[in-house]
Amino acid sequence: MASVVGRLTGKPGVCLATLGPGATNLTTGLADTQLDYAPVVAITGQTNLRRAHKETKQFVDIVSHFKPITKWNAQVDRADVIPEVVRKAFKIAQAEKPGACHLEVPSDVAGEEVKGRPMLIRQVTYPYPDEKILKEAADIINHARNPIILAGNGIIRSNASKELRNFVHHTQLPVANTFMSMGSVPADDPLCLLSVGLQSRDYVNCGFDDADVVIAIGYDFTEYDPQGWNPQGDKKIVHVDILPPDVDFHYTPAVELLGDIRESLRLLIGRTKPKISSARKVLRDYILREIEECARDEGFPIKPQRIINDIRSVLNRDDILVSDVGAHLIWVARMYQAYEPNSVLISFGFASMGFGVPAAISAKLLNPGKKVVAVCGDGGFMMTSMELETACRLKTPFTVVIFNDNGYGLIKWKQVNEFGVDFGSDFNNPDFVKYAESFGMKGYRISSTRELLPALQDSLKQKMPTIIDVPVDYRENLRLSEKLGNLICPVG
Repeated sequence: MASVVGRLTGKPGVCLATLGPGATNLTTGLADTQLDYAPVVAITGQTNLRRAHKETKQFVDIVSHFKPITKWNAQVDRADVIPEVVRKAFKIAQAEKPGACHLEVPSDVAGEEVKGRPMLIRQVTYPYPDEKILKEAADIINHARNPIILAGNGIIRSNASKELRNFVHHTQLPVANTFMSMGSVPADDPLCLLSVGLQSRDYVNCGFDDADVVIAIGYDFTEYDPQGWNPQGDKKIVHVDILPPDVDFHYTPAVELLGDIRESLRLLIGRTKPKISSARKVLRDYILREIEECARDEGFPIKPQRIINDIRSVLNRDDILVSDVGAHLIWVARMYQAYEPNSVLISFGFASMGFGVPAAISAKLLNPGKKVVAVCGDGGFMMTSMELETACRLKTPFTVVIFNDNGYGLIKWKQVNEFGVDFGSDFNNPDFVKYAESFGMKGYRISSTRELLPALQDSLKQKMPTIIDVPVDYRENLRLSEKLGNLICPVG
């Protein structure tokens, strides 16, 4: 929840936990925050300092435990440093690339009186892009044969979607977004090639195959390994971001345009020329045909394409879809058409199952006037489904759509692709309708494909959270793998 607050507001979300197991239970959430680059400050308790040197109930070294999964953390060992360490934690958490910070407060320190006062907050500012580098970047783009734009999570974090859209329309260059930057350019823009980063090759990869220059804007390696789109390491890369990239054979920029992303894009518009290409229309037409395939299929159990299509039809352009982690995430990223930034929330850097329900609670609390739908696999849903009590208590209405296949669908998909068989990925589920009712919520069990759309419409009218149990036909997973394995690019 704190992570999503950070992602949606740009300001650090805060979470609290007790010492011992309370603190260690934050581990997955903080790791997820760190690799999805969301600003969060976690505050945990600890036993008093007089007992920390010896064997003590519930004592473990939490500062050392959290050090590898935070940007910065520290123990508050005396009360007078609190104003300083709190300001430092928030500043580091929010600065690019944002992430998790942690403060540990021993119980005896927590009982001390603080005489200081909160330190003044100053906004973090970023440098102006260098004029010489701007010219180099523009020259590379202007002389490119088939340039393509890769839009990453940094676009969302920098609130640079408007500037990106202006740059795309000025240059007429095709743009593909990572899973984390869905909506940075609207899916119905004729220059948008939708999402790149699927576990196997997809049609959008053909645009990268044919590109001689890739303009990577706000792109994080955790979103999509550069080896996936630059396997030979031979493409010319224009890196547009606030910070320089990590060192990688497959990502060696010809130029690094560092500074405020919005300002960099504004200045590039005045230095670049439009470049019209018919190939990007051919490629986009293929991608859109893929979205339409099976989107209205009447088969049962319901194909994931149809589920995604029905969800899209009940949500407005700026409503919010939250995706948990599982096989359904691949279908969401591939099929769901996003139109606005932060209208799709996905955990991808750490890809932690259980993200969906808590993320939906935060999304609804921050956006009470928007519809929120959380798409979960049955496995991921059960990992944090108890938080529906929180949602009910806080009266945050949203719809949970459960892709029910009685198993870990993504694990099974990978096992069968790799080994030809699956093992240990099946399980039994509770009665999800009765489970919903036990919280005082409404539950829907879908027994035919045509029931899904009216169930979605009715669920979004409720004043409490709801669950829709949807049997999913995950035979489509292997069909997709086979189809993409035989993919022939329509361009190039």
